[in-house]
Amino acid sequence: MLHLARPWDGQGRSAFGVNDCLISEATGTPPRNVDHSVLMRSVLRGTQTHLLLHPYPRKGHGDRPPRYGFPVRPRAIKEQETPQETEARACLQRMNEVLARVQELGDALDDPLHVWSRLRAAWDRAENEENPRMAEIVRQAREIAPHLRDLDARIRRVLRRARERVSLDRVQEMDRASMLWLVRQPGRTVSERAGPSQRMLATVRRENFDTPENRVLHAYTRLASDIARKWMKEHPKAKASVRYRQVEAFAKRCNMLAEHLMDLDVRVADAGITPNYVLMQDPGYSRIYKAWLLLLKNELIIDQLWAWQAETWTDFCVLAIVLALHELDDAELIAQSPIVWRSEAILGRWFHQDRPIAVFWLKSLDRIVEVQARPEAPGMLLGFARAHVALRITDVRRVELPRRVAVWTPHALARIDLQQGVEQAHRRLQDIQQLSAAETLRHGLILTPAHGTAQVETREGPRTQVQAIALDASGVGLRLGLEAIRAFARSEIYRVNR
Repeated sequence: MLHLARPWDGQGRSAFGVNDCLISEATGTPPRNVDHSVLMRSVLRGTQTHLLLHPYPRKGHGDRPPRYGFPVRPRAIKEQETPQETEARACLQRMNEVLARVQELGDALDDPLHVWSRLRAAWDRAENEENPRMAEIVRQAREIAPHLRDLDARIRRVLRRARERVSLDRVQEMDRASMLWLVRQPGRTVSERAGPSQRMLATVRRENFDTPENRVLHAYTRLASDIARKWMKEHPKAKASVRYRQVEAFAKRCNMLAEHLMDLDVRVADAGITPNYVLMQDPGYSRIYKAWLLLLKNELIIDQLWAWQAETWTDFCVLAIVLALHELDDAELIAQSPIVWRSEAILGRWFHQDRPIAVFWLKSLDRIVEVQARPEAPGMLLGFARAHVALRITDVRRVELPRRVAVWTPHALARIDLQQGVEQAHRRLQDIQQLSAAETLRHGLILTPAHGTAQVETREGPRTQVQAIALDASGVGLRLGLEAIRAFARSEIYRVNR
């Protein structure tokens, strides 16, 4: 198995570092003892070959394959963070932004006739950094706040029995242990047995707030407050927005209620608590319990997405390409594969679709453009290019070989050198020109995270060309990146075949 720092590399390496894309090429059957997902299967020189993606290690290092020096996903917010923790939090923020853009497809699918128009409108809003991303904590800030106000005014309590020494005139109930204590005391009457203090052991009832439902409420307010503060820290420029103010007010209410429950000696529930009747039937406590489970589940989902965020990045790039083609003046969407939205991400992927995901017809040129993502039959050229996303362009009127544009979506937790990338990818395309196939592959596009600095690099030869675009999933980086993808699409789609 060949471990590759970049999909276009010609040489492998023994271990992966933080600057690398975690990609491998395996011939024959992929090894079972290696963590991976299969990006693409192809037949190269008569041998079955698999392009594999490995997850980012959750503990900073991992085996099968060897991975060292990776950041660990940050948890709770610290007042003082090390440079490594600060960089890890920046990685998490970038991942959340990419995740938000992909999840907006799920909302757009509510209207199948206008999926891409609705998705484009959502991405337009994301280009404004003062319009923060939607998240589960934003939804709960809007929906759960009324329930918190209601429960704060009627926190459930129970009367628990206890044995205490109380004055004679306040004795109301005695149990067997109290009566045994009384008969053992010296004296003939109750007053004599009560002694000089005139107090005796009796059963009393005391208010107690440490109930299972209040423990869940305590656990929820602590978790929600922590997640809300994380969300606010990711959007410092959105303080004037309605979402930010809602989340900020929600975090304050959660903090106040958590302190109140702490004063009432209410403990924090464990994640595996069995719900009682109140948690299942009381409208307020039941809603809090479901919201708590959802936040806990999201934390587990984030762990998985952290490991497989390169897959989410590929889906983001595919959506960006489809939107770019959808905005061409004379492009008409003539076919679209059914998109199945999943309730949970599987290996970083939130949706599944057949191939190709979208087919456009350019009326003026009578040209068909297909957007292919993880194709089942990529062909020999894409297999050698190690590109699991591609454009397939076919001229309807001309008897010419279809041509493909290889699209690489390399993802790394450190910024990729674009100039070096286009040079190496261009050399690989030049090597591919020596191969004989039923279609042509002369141009390539690299889409990679910008890490805050959008950039475009191009390397052009006599017959081949590669363009690299570094883009972000929000703000200026998203706007500039989409503009660059649109410009590339126009230049490539309308190119005259040579």
